[in-house]
Amino acid sequence: MRERRIRILLSKPGLDGHDRGVKTLTLALRDEGFEVIYTGLRQTPAAIVKTAIEEDVDVIGMSCLAGNHRFLSSEVLELLAQKGITDRLVIMGGIIPDEDIPKLKDIGVKAVFGPGSKVADVVNYQRQCEELIEGDLCL
Repeated sequence: MRERRIRILLSKPGLDGHDRGVKTLTLALRDEGFEVIYTGLRQTPAAIVKTAIEEDVDVIGMSCLAGNHRFLSSEVLELLAQKGITDRLVIMGGIIPDEDIPKLKDIGVKAVFGPGSKVADVVNYQRQCEELIEGDLCL
Protein backbone atom coordinates (compact mmCIF):
# COMPACT_ATOMS: atom_id res chain seq x y z
CA MET A 1 0.00 0.00 0.00
CA ARG A 2 1.28 3.46 -0.90
CA GLU A 3 2.18 5.84 1.88
CA ARG A 4 0.44 8.71 0.11
CA ARG A 5 -2.15 9.05 -2.59
CA ILE A 6 -1.27 10.34 -6.03
CA ARG A 7 -2.07 14.05 -6.22
CA ILE A 8 -3.75 15.14 -9.45
CA LEU A 9 -4.32 18.73 -10.53
CA LEU A 10 -7.19 19.17 -12.98
CA SER A 11 -7.62 22.48 -14.75
CA LYS A 12 -9.58 24.31 -17.41
CA PRO A 13 -7.04 26.52 -19.19
CA GLY A 14 -7.97 29.33 -21.53
CA LEU A 15 -11.37 30.85 -22.05
CA ASP A 16 -13.31 27.61 -22.36
CA GLY A 17 -16.22 27.67 -19.93
CA HIS A 18 -17.49 24.11 -20.34
CA ASP A 19 -16.56 22.24 -17.19
CA ARG A 20 -19.09 19.44 -16.71
CA GLY A 21 -16.64 16.79 -17.94
CA VAL A 22 -13.71 17.87 -15.80
CA LYS A 23 -15.93 18.14 -12.74
CA THR A 24 -17.24 14.63 -13.36
CA LEU A 25 -13.67 13.39 -13.71
CA THR A 26 -12.63 15.21 -10.53
CA LEU A 27 -15.30 13.39 -8.53
CA ALA A 28 -14.61 10.03 -10.19
CA LEU A 29 -10.87 10.18 -9.49
CA ARG A 30 -11.55 11.28 -5.92
CA ASP A 31 -13.96 8.38 -5.46
CA GLU A 32 -11.23 6.04 -6.72
CA GLY A 33 -8.91 7.20 -3.96
CA PHE A 34 -6.80 9.82 -5.71
CA GLU A 35 -6.25 13.22 -4.17
CA VAL A 36 -7.63 15.70 -6.70
CA ILE A 37 -7.29 19.47 -6.84
CA TYR A 38 -9.56 21.25 -9.33
CA THR A 39 -8.47 24.79 -10.19
CA GLY A 40 -11.69 25.95 -11.82
CA LEU A 41 -12.34 27.77 -15.07
CA ARG A 42 -10.18 30.09 -17.16
CA GLN A 43 -6.76 29.26 -15.79
CA THR A 44 -3.58 30.59 -17.39
CA PRO A 45 -0.64 28.26 -18.00
CA ALA A 46 1.33 30.22 -15.37
CA ALA A 47 -1.43 29.75 -12.80
CA ILE A 48 -1.62 26.02 -13.56
CA VAL A 49 2.13 25.60 -13.09
CA LYS A 50 2.13 27.72 -9.93
CA THR A 51 -0.66 25.66 -8.41
CA ALA A 52 1.03 22.40 -9.46
CA ILE A 53 4.18 23.46 -7.64
CA GLU A 54 2.37 24.77 -4.56
CA GLU A 55 0.24 21.65 -4.26
CA ASP A 56 3.15 19.32 -5.10
CA VAL A 57 1.07 17.31 -7.53
CA ASP A 58 2.20 14.23 -9.43
CA VAL A 59 -0.13 14.74 -12.40
CA ILE A 60 -1.31 17.85 -14.26
CA GLY A 61 -4.46 17.28 -16.27
CA MET A 62 -5.93 19.91 -18.58
CA SER A 63 -9.35 19.88 -20.20
CA CYS A 64 -9.61 21.86 -23.43
CA LEU A 65 -12.73 22.12 -25.51
CA ALA A 66 -11.99 25.37 -27.38
CA GLY A 67 -9.30 24.29 -29.85
CA ASN A 68 -6.35 25.87 -28.06
CA HIS A 69 -4.96 22.65 -26.58
CA ARG A 70 -1.64 22.70 -28.48
CA PHE A 71 -0.77 26.24 -27.42
CA LEU A 72 -1.86 25.82 -23.80
CA SER A 73 -0.13 22.48 -23.30
CA SER A 74 3.11 23.74 -24.84
CA GLU A 75 3.01 26.79 -22.54
CA VAL A 76 2.50 24.65 -19.44
CA LEU A 77 5.30 22.27 -20.45
CA GLU A 78 7.64 25.16 -21.27
CA LEU A 79 6.99 26.82 -17.91
CA LEU A 80 7.62 23.54 -16.11
CA ALA A 81 10.90 23.12 -18.01
CA GLN A 82 11.97 26.68 -17.20
CA LYS A 83 11.53 25.86 -13.53
CA GLY A 84 13.50 22.63 -13.91
CA ILE A 85 10.46 20.47 -13.22
CA THR A 86 10.55 17.33 -15.32
CA ASP A 87 8.84 14.80 -13.08
CA ARG A 88 5.19 15.81 -13.51
CA LEU A 89 2.92 13.73 -15.68
CA VAL A 90 0.97 16.02 -18.05
CA ILE A 91 -2.23 14.67 -19.59
CA MET A 92 -4.97 16.30 -21.70
CA GLY A 93 -8.61 15.73 -22.32
CA GLY A 94 -11.37 17.35 -24.31
CA ILE A 95 -12.19 17.98 -27.95
CA ILE A 96 -8.82 17.10 -29.43
CA PRO A 97 -8.62 16.04 -33.07
CA ASP A 98 -6.85 12.72 -33.72
CA GLU A 99 -4.25 14.45 -35.90
CA ASP A 100 -3.17 16.62 -32.94
CA ILE A 101 -2.47 13.71 -30.59
CA PRO A 102 1.01 12.89 -32.02
CA LYS A 103 1.91 16.59 -31.89
CA LEU A 104 0.88 16.79 -28.23
CA LYS A 105 2.86 13.66 -27.39
CA ASP A 106 5.90 15.04 -29.23
CA ILE A 107 5.99 18.06 -26.92
CA GLY A 108 5.61 15.98 -23.77
CA VAL A 109 1.92 15.31 -23.12
CA LYS A 110 1.87 11.68 -21.98
CA ALA A 111 -1.77 10.79 -22.56
CA VAL A 112 -4.70 12.30 -24.43
CA PHE A 113 -8.32 11.47 -23.69
CA GLY A 114 -10.50 12.79 -26.48
CA PRO A 115 -14.14 12.46 -27.44
CA GLY A 116 -15.53 9.06 -26.52
CA SER A 117 -13.05 8.45 -23.71
CA LYS A 118 -14.60 6.97 -20.65
CA VAL A 119 -13.92 8.05 -17.09
CA ALA A 120 -12.77 4.46 -16.50
CA ASP A 121 -10.05 4.97 -19.16
CA VAL A 122 -8.58 7.87 -17.19
CA VAL A 123 -8.90 6.02 -13.89
CA ASN A 124 -7.20 2.92 -15.34
CA TYR A 125 -4.39 5.03 -16.78
CA GLN A 126 -3.83 6.68 -13.40
CA ARG A 127 -3.85 3.26 -11.71
CA GLN A 128 -1.12 2.09 -14.09
CA CYS A 129 0.88 5.23 -13.30
CA GLU A 130 0.32 4.77 -9.60
CA GLU A 131 2.29 1.53 -9.79
CA LEU A 132 5.21 3.39 -11.36
CA ILE A 133 5.03 6.62 -9.37
CA GLU A 134 8.12 5.80 -7.32
CA GLY A 135 10.06 5.17 -10.53
CA ASP A 136 9.64 7.13 -13.70
CA LEU A 137 6.01 8.31 -13.37
CA CYS A 138 4.75 6.68 -16.57
CA LEU A 139 7.24 8.70 -18.55
